[in-house]
Parts: sequence; structure tokens; C-alpha cells
Amino acid sequence: MTVDDLRKRDLIILECISGSRAYGLNTPTSDTDIKGVFMLPKEEYYGLKYTPQVNNETNDIVFYEFGRFMELLYQNNPNILELLNTPKSAIIKKHLLFDEITTELILSKLCASTFGKFAWSQIKKAKGLNKKILNPIAKERKSVLEFCYVNYVHGAIPLKKFLSINGWKQENCGLVKIPHMENIYGLFYAENSGFSGIIKGENSNDVSLSSIPKGQKQEALMYFNKNGYSTYCKEYREYWDWVQKRNEARYENTKSHGKFEYEELLKMAEEKRNIMELAFKNSTLPDKPGFGVINELAYRLRDEYYEV
Repeated sequence: MTVDDLRKRDLIILECISGSRAYGLNTPTSDTDIKGVFMLPKEEYYGLKYTPQVNNETNDIVFYEFGRFMELLYQNNPNILELLNTPKSAIIKKHLLFDEITTELILSKLCASTFGKFAWSQIKKAKGLNKKILNPIAKERKSVLEFCYVNYVHGAIPLKKFLSINGWKQENCGLVKIPHMENIYGLFYAENSGFSGIIKGENSNDVSLSSIPKGQKQEALMYFNKNGYSTYCKEYREYWDWVQKRNEARYENTKSHGKFEYEELLKMAEEKRNIMELAFKNSTLPDKPGFGVINELAYRLRDEYYEV
């Protein structure tokens, strides 16, 4: 079932503009998000074709079947509570049955958890965005060689610097594992030796081992920071995936406006959370909505809708 199917079959009983446009916070390039509720025909609801949710490919348009909508309301789901309380100016279509579904029947202390988790997820999202904006990752991908270090004098230096000092090429190097020393290798060097090199190519994701002739002199010990390389690859992939998919207009708008530093934002959020927890502790709200009341309401409203 598609959104077009819902419209053609006149199954939509609630349709609202959501997101920034519902509250006058949109910019000229903001998307128009639509959320709503539909009622399956009786034969599909009672039969084997139950459809809990319908959305378009970009998830800008989402409709919940009435039963799923009531279930999420019972759970005090933030998105569904927002949908129930959409400003009148943003309501496109609303069936009369929604007049009986009031916020007073739904709200409970569950909101401390559901809204709290949602808020913290947004804080984490802000942290990730802040990191991406302030610490962009170069398009040219680093190779394994840049995560390798060699013992030198009384310390260690990057492998590339070690090779440069000696005028060596990585292709002429050979590596062997050092027993009982994870990610540490014996490094050998000889031109025209047939060694495999430290890596076989720029796209290699690990070092290469070689067969070393007996009596060949070991030149140094080399350490491959494998965990560091794995972390870099993950962050590189996530960053450039974000760059490819990000909304450029929204990104430029975010950069051009003053932003709270993340630590300051986190401090503010912690203060708000403490206030919220105290408010819920002293609240007269029930611990959770009355299941019997919500269940009876869902049954009665659906039954009345089908009888019309």
C-alpha cells in the first residue's frame, strides 16, 4: 500500500503538516513533512492484510494506521503526541473522532523516559554534527603506511619518515610477525629481494608479510596501529557519507549561525533534565496511561467509524 493508495481510497482520517513548517521555523529550502493517520477498511483490518504504517521513499510523508497510532499514544511516543497536538493552522484534514482523543487521557510519567531519550538522542546528534563541522576529514584517504611507526634512537618515528631518512622504498621492505607482540613486526630491507613490501597497494587494509631468507639482517621493529586505522576508516566512511547526503542549504545555515559549544549545550541539557526529573517526581500524572481506557476508546472509535 502506498500514500497514493491511501488518498485514492479515501482512507486518511488525519493529515497534518509537521516539522519546522508547522511551527513557523522553516527556511525557504525546508522540506514539507506530512504526518497523519489512516483507517483500514474493515475487511483488511480483520483479515490478513493489516498495514501498520505507510510512508513515501524519503519518509517525508508518514501515515500510521489508527490501531498503531493508538498503541504509540499509549506508549507516550513523542512524535505521536506531537501529531495529536498539531497546531490548527497546520491541520489539513481531521476526522471528528479525534475530538474524543484528548491529551489528558494520554499523558503520564512515561514522558520522562520517552521525551528524555528523544532529547538526549538529539544532543548526541548535535555532538556528531559539531564534530563533523569542526573536524572535516580530507577527501584523500590515508593508507595503512600512515598508521605505522618504527623504533628509532630512543623513541619511535612514523614509518614514512624512517623510510625517507634511509632513502628506502616501502616496496623493497619485508615484514615478519614478532611472536607474543601483537601488531609488531620485524622490518627487513633489500632491493630486488622479492619482498612483498609493507603493503601491496594504496587500497590495502592490512600490512603484507614476506618470506625472509635465513641470515637476512633485521633493520628495525615496526608497529601497525591497527585499531587507529580501523577507527579512521569508520570515521572517514561516515563523514563522506554524511557529506554526500547532507542538505547543503541546511548545512550552510547551521554554519552561518552562532552555535553553542557542545560542552555548554550538554551542561544546559543536564540542568534541564534535572528540572524535568524533579517535575515528574512531584507530578500528579499517573505512572502510565490506563490501558483499559485507551483500549476501550480505540475499539469504540473504530467500531463507530465502520458503522457509518
